[in-house]
Amino acid sequence: MNDRPARVIPITSARGHGAQEEPPPDDRLAAALAFLRRRITGEYEVDEFGFDAELTDKVLLELLRPLYRHWFRVDTLGLPNVPAEGGALVVANHSGTVPVDALMLQVALHDEAKRPVRLLGADLVYQLPLLGHLSRKTGHTLACREDADRLLRKGELVGVFPEGFKGVGKSFSDRYKLQRFGRGGFVASAIRAGVPILPCAIVGAEEIYPKIGELRSLARLFGLPYLPVTPLFPLLGPLGLIPLPSKWIIEFGEPIRTDEFEPAAADDPMTVFNLTDQIRETIQHQLSALRLHRGPAFPLF
Repeated sequence: MNDRPARVIPITSARGHGAQEEPPPDDRLAAALAFLRRRITGEYEVDEFGFDAELTDKVLLELLRPLYRHWFRVDTLGLPNVPAEGGALVVANHSGTVPVDALMLQVALHDEAKRPVRLLGADLVYQLPLLGHLSRKTGHTLACREDADRLLRKGELVGVFPEGFKGVGKSFSDRYKLQRFGRGGFVASAIRAGVPILPCAIVGAEEIYPKIGELRSLARLFGLPYLPVTPLFPLLGPLGLIPLPSKWIIEFGEPIRTDEFEPAAADDPMTVFNLTDQIRETIQHQLSALRLHRGPAFPLF
């Protein structure tokens, strides 16, 4: 086996390819063998962040599509609001006890909007060896100013969840109530790059693992922000880890322009706060409207 490292190439804003018609079995076998050969010989490309576009397209997204299409039956709205090219910042609500919403957002943008998204993740993700490595391979990076600025200025579509663990780990009784958006660092990055901000509302994730309690002692033992108790976990053991098949809707709102601000406005706390608050209110209104539009979380048909 050749241990030659993968070649590093500059970041590009190449569009994704989306879902296509399945090729004949012989063609699929040949493509699979060619993929394995490239993996073994190291003849594949990654960018400076470690993003492996081929691995993401051929492995990760293929594993996620059945969840996206058949389990959660995701409807995606507002796709014309996603820029066809150039830098933009997608700001979404975060929920669901386990951050499955980030993965479904990645599938939606790749398959429906034909663009890969570079998600910004919390420090904890990159402190876990396997998860951190896989996250970088699939295009994600640390939620810090330097990485966000570089990606946006390179013309990438960047995704952020400002609620962080406060959002994904909130109780079921607080579902669809946005938590605090932090200090607005994502807004400052968008202003510095002069790129639009896309408010994104995700409905459906709140019901996949209804959190009714926490195992705080065990969470502290393992260094986790929380260890959830749901109606099925830990009562049913591994079976309790299967997400409930709620109906999902992902909506991309109208872009909020930042190119009207001077770059120096990124250092003005009042400007950043006001724009952050505007985005938060926009997403909260989207969530309320989408819940009415969706109806029951578990429709019979």
